[in-house]
Amino acid sequence: MNASAMQIQTDIHVAASPDHVFRVFTDDFDVWWPKSHHIGGEDEYTAIIEPRAGGRWYERGASGTECEWGEVLAYEPPARLLLRWGLNGAWQYDQNLDTRVEVTFVPENEGTRVTLRHFQLENLGAAAETLRDSVGSDQGWPTLLATLKAHAETH
Repeated sequence: MNASAMQIQTDIHVAASPDHVFRVFTDDFDVWWPKSHHIGGEDEYTAIIEPRAGGRWYERGASGTECEWGEVLAYEPPARLLLRWGLNGAWQYDQNLDTRVEVTFVPENEGTRVTLRHFQLENLGAAAETLRDSVGSDQGWPTLLATLKAHAETH
């Protein structure tokens, strides 16, 4: 993992094709994403990435309530996904906040190198370092990519 300036970058090798890993990341997002990682008030929810540029990135609670996380800026299967992350340092959605999460899927050694870069964290202002440290921690993006890997290699 590289935590330079106001960004986080982490990567992992997945023993599956880029097409498969991209589909697992997006289509199965709710399946591999840990249920402990949500911002809404309901413990039962569905996490959704709409499969198109301009699509929503959000969660829908069992009661139908929705909490925005951000939006899909680029949807380029099977190579790249670019998301706008709109969660502030208190894990609340801010429609004016613009940090970015870019995920690339590159063929490598009969599998895929998945690289995730969360950048423009300086847009969080005073909360930038705290959020950078959180998403770069063992409970952040590195663990989430390991969870993606486990799911993609077995499904």
